[in-house]
Amino acid sequence: MFKRDVIQIKDLILRNLRAQGLETPLLQKRLMDAWPTVMGETIASYTGNLFIRNQTLFVHLTSPALRADLSMQRTEIVKRLNASVGEQVIADIRFN
Repeated sequence: MFKRDVIQIKDLILRNLRAQGLETPLLQKRLMDAWPTVMGETIASYTGNLFIRNQTLFVHLTSPALRADLSMQRTEIVKRLNASVGEQVIADIRFN
């Protein structure tokens, strides 16, 4: 019998995504899609635009009081969002 190197499909897909430069944008999209789940529907209802630039997530909030409250919890929110994706995607979060 021949011994073959068995590679899981998951590893092949990740290798292909890295080779094409698509892994980071995919992880960023997954992180932004996880925002309502991680933060809850109430906070998500006050959220406007989300985008990532230079490992910083920018979140537009319509409530100044909520903005002040979430600003104090920035590091915990970053940890929870990165944990939901399973990778270190963002290093900081800014609310405006």
